[in-house]
Amino acid sequence: MSTNDTRIDVLAASLRAVLGDEQVITDRQRRRTYECDGLAQYRVIPALVVLPRTAEQCAAVVRACVEARVPYVARGSGTGLSGGALPHADGVLVVTSQLRDIVEVAPADERAVVQPGVINLHVTRAASPYGYYYAPDPSSQQICSIGGNVAENSGGAHCLKYGFTTNHVLGLEIVTPDGELVRLGGRTPDPPGYDLVGAFVGSEGTLGIATEVTVRLVRLPESVRTLLAAFPGTDAAGAATSAIIAAGVVPAAVEMMDALAIEAAEAAVHCGYPAGAGAVLIVELDGPEPEVADQFTQVERLCRDAGAFEIRIAADEGERALFWRGRKSAFAAVGRISPDYIVQDGVIPRTALPEVLRRIADLSAARGIRVANVFHAGDGNLHPLVLFDDGVEGQAERAEEVSGAILELCVEYGGSITGEHGVGMDKAKYLPRMYTDDDLDTMQLLRCAFDPHGLANPGKIFPTPRLCGEVPGRRKGPHPLQEAGLAEVF
Repeated sequence: MSTNDTRIDVLAASLRAVLGDEQVITDRQRRRTYECDGLAQYRVIPALVVLPRTAEQCAAVVRACVEARVPYVARGSGTGLSGGALPHADGVLVVTSQLRDIVEVAPADERAVVQPGVINLHVTRAASPYGYYYAPDPSSQQICSIGGNVAENSGGAHCLKYGFTTNHVLGLEIVTPDGELVRLGGRTPDPPGYDLVGAFVGSEGTLGIATEVTVRLVRLPESVRTLLAAFPGTDAAGAATSAIIAAGVVPAAVEMMDALAIEAAEAAVHCGYPAGAGAVLIVELDGPEPEVADQFTQVERLCRDAGAFEIRIAADEGERALFWRGRKSAFAAVGRISPDYIVQDGVIPRTALPEVLRRIADLSAARGIRVANVFHAGDGNLHPLVLFDDGVEGQAERAEEVSGAILELCVEYGGSITGEHGVGMDKAKYLPRMYTDDDLDTMQLLRCAFDPHGLANPGKIFPTPRLCGEVPGRRKGPHPLQEAGLAEVF
């Protein structure tokens, strides 16, 4: 038995005393349930899985990990698409899905307080009887949890108008990487001092574990109108998107799907999009009725001017849901037309959409790898779905090449390697394309201020194990993980 196996056995015994037997999983087959998140290309079986039911239990787990010098990774519903919740082979996976209470809904304050295991859509269901809803709406909102949304700064179709998770989180209770329960922010919109809430949201579990989240609620709009416009191709749909924004109209959402994505959606959910469309746009406007009516007329005209050959207007909530059904199912739907696929995520200026999509098509043709495009066109957030068959020799490698080349394109055009999926394990090697070594080392100073032991979700975001104490010019001696034989400094 190795030293680490002994350490894990001792840790498991101590955690059972705190949590109980049912909340500590040591059986290998049961641990395999948690070997990956939504990005199935990376798989690691955690050494131990724990399921705390309270914030205090979560804090106790972290304190025990720190004392034993064992790394840990937080996980919610496991729907992430960048490997951010990938377990550590020698560490503890802290699953927060049982912290699922909606603590308070306060419509008079336009606030709700929820635990991290609460499903995204359940916040809206709790708030809607009061005339409010929770705006961030990832495609996985029926199953993704608020804690994961906070970790990845998730967006969604309506982030064009309403922003990302960071724009809707006012306060947090967190377990710091040394096991202390603290509060950041609060119920007020702009507390004094450094924006630690802003630093924590999107930190991908490297700065601690959220155990309670205070979110902003948004009033349900007076009017919502949705149209589906079919175009011969993505160039025309991209031109329509740019024209809409240039006209001063800010829709709640502008979503695009290309022909291959439409094919997948039709096969999966039979959404009935217009036949022969090379691309479709879903445009949704919301707000006061007179404003929506005026802007909707403009949007219809601009779509026709850009070459839309068919426009459908949702007559009721049922038709609106049908329009969105195809878009919301797109990621899973490509499984109907390809045995394997990579969901990528990058950002470009929306005016560059036609040119970048043409270059993605060239990459696809050159490598013999199909790419289905579905994305938030309004803010240039691409979600290329790179299709391949892992059973065919060389296809997986070519798909990885295409996926990486798409991220390179995003940076080349002044964009980003991620819009809402995070960096995680999958994109860490691409971060130096956007940032210098000095930039990365500065980010690491913040990470080390929160987590001097380097135990919170190690190996994520940064392209090498930049461990606390090894930042250039600030070396303090061997890192605890080095001494334990769990990390290597390059």
